[in-house]
Amino acid sequence: MCALPEKSITNAVTMGKEEQKSLERNRKKTLYQATIEQIVDGWASGKPVLESTGKPSGYYRLTNYLLQYIIAHESLPKGIHTMPEGRDSFNKLEPSFTVDFDSIIGKITLPV
Repeated sequence: MCALPEKSITNAVTMGKEEQKSLERNRKKTLYQATIEQIVDGWASGKPVLESTGKPSGYYRLTNYLLQYIIAHESLPKGIHTMPEGRDSFNKLEPSFTVDFDSIIGKITLPV
């Protein structure tokens, strides 16, 4: 029987853990995607859309922020949060903005 060096075993275990994290993140993203879209679409309702995307300025930043927040905390945000500045598809700076999650989430809950 051929023994593997300890470093190879450690690397395999680490890769396995990273792969597990990635799979879990993808599972959560799939689970929460419809809820995130519902929240962001509610926020976007009535806002002027950008010609380049057909979505309001900040739509994708808010979507990404919600995904990151929900995966990290396994809950919906509460209160007012500031979205960071961003860049549009033409690399022009888009300003930061605040979002009152209590008002846009309402009675929406995360799936289990």
